[in-house]
Amino acid sequence: MLRRIALSLLGTAACLATLPPAPAGAQSWKEQVPAFRYGIIGGENEADRLTNYACFQEKLSQRLGIPVELYPASDYAGVMQGLIAGTLDAGLLGASGYAGIYLEDPQAVEPLFTQEQTDGSTGYYSVLLVRADSPYQKLEDLQGKTLAFADPNSTSGYLYPSVELKLQGYDPASFFGSTGFAGGHEQGVIALLDGQYDAAVTWTSGVGEYAQGYTSGNLRKMVDKGALDMSDVRILWKSNLIPNGPEVVRQALPAELKAEYKEFLRELPKSDPDCFYKTQGGDFTGFVEVDQGFYGDVIKVRQEQMASRRS
Repeated sequence: MLRRIALSLLGTAACLATLPPAPAGAQSWKEQVPAFRYGIIGGENEADRLTNYACFQEKLSQRLGIPVELYPASDYAGVMQGLIAGTLDAGLLGASGYAGIYLEDPQAVEPLFTQEQTDGSTGYYSVLLVRADSPYQKLEDLQGKTLAFADPNSTSGYLYPSVELKLQGYDPASFFGSTGFAGGHEQGVIALLDGQYDAAVTWTSGVGEYAQGYTSGNLRKMVDKGALDMSDVRILWKSNLIPNGPEVVRQALPAELKAEYKEFLRELPKSDPDCFYKTQGGDFTGFVEVDQGFYGDVIKVRQEQMASRRS
């Protein structure tokens, strides 16, 4: 399974061929890591993801002095398994994705940073949308209707809405007529707009102007590229605050490389604000350092959900 995922990721790699010569003192770790492999989780189409990360790829390659290869996986699991197997070196994960890796192998990756919202918070929200021209005005109106989740490993696109809705008396397994996975956040909203589902869940900062899709999140990204007009959707439900996902790096990498990569990320919001905006999915004030403890509650929720499925 891991081999198939790794091979599929390799098939979509995009890398820089020409790099400046590396300092002699850096050769030791560069012999161990001839290329830095960054995984991009699913959620929007591959072409858009590669376009958004082109600046990141170029700047990081120049910084490290080795090729940086981008691996846009078709789903969240592709990046998660790539990091566990060691076929990927770093990536931006959702909180649930990180929790899933941690529960399978606590030594696989370490979280470095997460985003700080423009209001100073380090979280975001899951929201449930319906079409604005639909008759649904409140959550109760969706009983027996269809709901699109984003991805089984998405925090806001599955884990939190499935848990919180159940606690509030709207167990997705019985309240809705049927549920399904759209394959990502953008795909879920598009499926809603196309009439394939009555409702869909996605992620948003919940901060800023509604008409702009707020300051960050899937809604903002879709508005930015003209794929969504916020007047076409209506929000019927919002989750509690969810911890922003982490930029992670594989623990087994050489310490010098990890330190250099961490410093690159720390500087990115100021060294290239536009690149930071594109790769992080909207407007943030910058990065803040996080560790495993920041995701303790998410790890617990995911662990409980896994145990519930087994029982």
